[in-house]
Amino acid sequence: MKILRLTLFALFVFTAAVSAQTINPGQKVFINQEGPITLVIDAALAVEKITSPYIMFAAYMVSTSGESYVVNRQDVVMIYNEQEYKMPTYQEWRKDYNSGQGDMMLFSRLGKETLALSRLRDFSFPADSDFFPILGRGPALTDEGSLSGMTGFRTILYFKNPGFKKGDQLVIRVRDRKNPNVEGACAVILE
Repeated sequence: MKILRLTLFALFVFTAAVSAQTINPGQKVFINQEGPITLVIDAALAVEKITSPYIMFAAYMVSTSGESYVVNRQDVVMIYNEQEYKMPTYQEWRKDYNSGQGDMMLFSRLGKETLALSRLRDFSFPADSDFFPILGRGPALTDEGSLSGMTGFRTILYFKNPGFKKGDQLVIRVRDRKNPNVEGACAVILE
């Protein structure tokens, strides 16, 4: 019981610290440039479809330390109400959720990518791979994204909806595959 309380307290402290470091330039885009991995989260579609069974976020990651990192899909988590949620597998998402293509069409119409990339304009984001690609269109399915030099990783993230309501706060955290002490995290408010 004591370990559970300590774990919950650690998640609470982590969430509070990330919230203090996150910049909100508006339009449902959130940026955290603290640490070796800068993470930008576009939550516009998550807010637009807040009752959807799966919630989509666009993520942009870069290495700001000059080191090369690899973020594996299993090392991407959402922290909500002091609980960690992993992304579903691609196969589970395809089987249980058939609105991925509609999500991407709506996301592109929301047009937030310019704002999301404004702080990362010096970096390039190859569009050749994604954690949740739409079959037959665009990038290939990958289980890892590379961050190196001036090249970042842009991907779509999906999480099962744990019962979001407008105004809820969450944190999305990514970690390097080889060194779990290297991470990036970004607080998001679903407003």
